[in-house]
Amino acid sequence: MDQSSRDKGKDIKNKKTEQLDQFRVKNTGKKLTTNEGLKVGNAENTLKAGDRGPVLMEDFHFFQKQMHFDTERIPERVVHARGFGVHGVFETYKSMENYTRAGFLQNSGTQTPVFVRFSTVQGGKGSMDTARDIRGFAVKFYTEEGNYDLLGLQFPIFVIHDAFKFVDSQHALKPEPHNDMPTASAAHDNFWDFVANNQESAHFVMWAMSDRAVPRSWRMMEGFAINTFRFVNEQGKSHFVKFHWKPVLGVHSLLNEEALMIGGLDPDYHRRDLRDAIERGAYPVFELGVQMIPEENEFAYDFDVLDPTKLWPEELIPVEKIGKMTLNKNVDNFFAETEQVAFDVTNLVPGINFSNDPILQGRTFTYKITQQHRLGGSNYPDLPINRSLCPFHNNQRDSFMRYRIDVDQVNYFKNSIANNTPGPTRPEEGGFVHYPEKVEGRKVKASSESFKDVFSHARLFWNSMSPVEKQHIIEAFTFELAKVKDESVRQQVVDMYVNVDKEMATTIAENVGVNPPTGNHVPVMAFSPAVSQANTPHYPHTLKVGVLIGNDFNGSEVKLVLDTLQQNGVFVELVSEKLGTVIGNDGTKLKIDQTFTSTHNVLYDSLYVVGGRTKNQEVFDAYVADFISGAYKHYKPIGVASNAQSYIQASENNNLAGVVFATNNPSFGNDFVAAITTRRFWNRT
Repeated sequence: MDQSSRDKGKDIKNKKTEQLDQFRVKNTGKKLTTNEGLKVGNAENTLKAGDRGPVLMEDFHFFQKQMHFDTERIPERVVHARGFGVHGVFETYKSMENYTRAGFLQNSGTQTPVFVRFSTVQGGKGSMDTARDIRGFAVKFYTEEGNYDLLGLQFPIFVIHDAFKFVDSQHALKPEPHNDMPTASAAHDNFWDFVANNQESAHFVMWAMSDRAVPRSWRMMEGFAINTFRFVNEQGKSHFVKFHWKPVLGVHSLLNEEALMIGGLDPDYHRRDLRDAIERGAYPVFELGVQMIPEENEFAYDFDVLDPTKLWPEELIPVEKIGKMTLNKNVDNFFAETEQVAFDVTNLVPGINFSNDPILQGRTFTYKITQQHRLGGSNYPDLPINRSLCPFHNNQRDSFMRYRIDVDQVNYFKNSIANNTPGPTRPEEGGFVHYPEKVEGRKVKASSESFKDVFSHARLFWNSMSPVEKQHIIEAFTFELAKVKDESVRQQVVDMYVNVDKEMATTIAENVGVNPPTGNHVPVMAFSPAVSQANTPHYPHTLKVGVLIGNDFNGSEVKLVLDTLQQNGVFVELVSEKLGTVIGNDGTKLKIDQTFTSTHNVLYDSLYVVGGRTKNQEVFDAYVADFISGAYKHYKPIGVASNAQSYIQASENNNLAGVVFATNNPSFGNDFVAAITTRRFWNRT
């Protein structure tokens, strides 16, 4: 790649920031005015007839302020209402010109600005981040050929295989209409009744009951564009393609109990985690991978490549990594950027096209309707966060909030007055063309016979799980179904899931008080190691350690350990009975970040127990013991300073796996980092 191309890539990367800078306004240090610029003389009192008299209607300053406040809220998204967005940049690893015309994928080193929104589906804007839920992973590429939106979930498959049933699936998932409960939870009769009576959901629900549904962080969550798209190259050759976002930090999860507790302690846990990491300069990185199938191999597999409820096993169809995305800037204003961003699956660029995936086909119009409803009209693409970097010219006019001033006489095509402009672009010059797929058949309301196998991939998923992951799936099913009041629905679900695994379904039946299912699971032996989180990368970077500390700690020892943690990219938070500073036995002073009452053990990936002396020693020790108990219960690593060994000792009832002691251990810091990297010690008793 020549220097001019590199410079061009840098320019492209900065263009979106420069574009948004035109709209950023800093109010600090300025005088208060109305929206029209009139300076406000009194910002504390309404205009009254006497200081105890009625408010006068002529106080237009007050009425403008109140009117704007009363209309500040716009309709929230029906699905994916709770979300959080950040800016970043995508860099292409290598040219993909053999497969696609897409401009941003033509040259290695090309950098493209992106905006990413993570979200949950079931709950509203005020729900919690850590609910067991479906999560959105939406990426807007601001390319030189226009905006390209790549929309995905943290699962690679979908709940149903025909878009006609999408509304039903979401109605069933959402709070029950007669009581508007539960919030941010699928643990209710309607959802599980839908599952039992729409059994193509079997595979999707297995993912939803797995650890994948409760990610430790968005930074540690895989993303999948669930649909099958096409890559089309300059010669018109087509490959079916599926997109994957692979987090460099690996794929890691919370325990269900942790997720529920964190939801109450810090409902903003995931957004806070992402924002804090970016502010610290620990930028999250995701690699973009693609699975590709030449069109002529469409029928070469024992599953239909267009069925959105089926997995493309990575061992069968490898994932080729073609670029990386670095999230490196938080938004300046949540509403203007995150809430007003509008994604649309039809925002494509030349070289990326649709397949006949029935869910994808059904999504082609719904986004525009949603955004017009939410954002007040059809001019939402001109909002700063949605605006493309390349200029746009067309004959669309007027509608709500139109501030673009088109000065042309002509607003139609074809025309002679403006010499047929604006007019189309030829394909060889970059014009978008639909893939000329040959189609034939009768008009029918039906699904392909190849979609009818609904249990083999659910069974494959189960086969791919580690013993710990299987136990968690059983526990999740038990938690959810135990909240289903209708015994018939519970029975239908376990009768359905005997097709996935008989032992699993029988255990769940016993746990939720219904009859054991008859029959047996489908005879599928296949498995995919890539599906199991047991095989994900493990790093200590950005994991969070709570340091439980008081006065008179061993200053030299603790300072050495803290330095080791920070050198390995571990985030450290000091916790004590009160804010302020604690002083070591050598005069070392450390600032306390949290008190025992303002935080909790579930908010940390690990604990470093230092101990120390305080005025309320008994209370301090009780808090430390409580933190240790919680971390130990959740299989987390625990580091124990040399003067804190009395807080935790081995006994006949525990083997202290993952507990690292500093006493007589010169490599304690490195050993503790290794334990933190492991994350969970499932063999602990």
